Amino acid sequence: MADSSAILLDVRTTEEAETVKLDFVHHLTSLNIPLHCLPDQFKQISAEKRVGIFCPHSVRAAVAYTYLRTLGYDNVYVIEGGYAALVEEARPGKVLAKVGKR
Repeated sequence: MADSSAILLDVRTTEEAETVKLDFVHHLTSLNIPLHCLPDQFKQISAEKRVGIFCPHSVRAAVAYTYLRTLGYDNVYVIEGGYAALVEEARPGKVLAKVGKR
């Protein structure tokens, strides 16, 4: 079941997001709004939820973070390590290794 208190905001381009999809449907609500579309689409993002923002190298995520903060979004965060960090954390072997440790 998805965590309804948080949103994962992907600010990669539509082409990037379609080429390499991240499916967190069972963990987090995710939303792809390319950075250049954010001024027109930011209302899709609830200001009441925690928002983790990512892109490949966190540059666009930092711009999106700053923009959302100027609009009054208080619970926004840049995902440290960007896309690569998300992929690394989601690797099945890594998850299983963490579960196996006691």
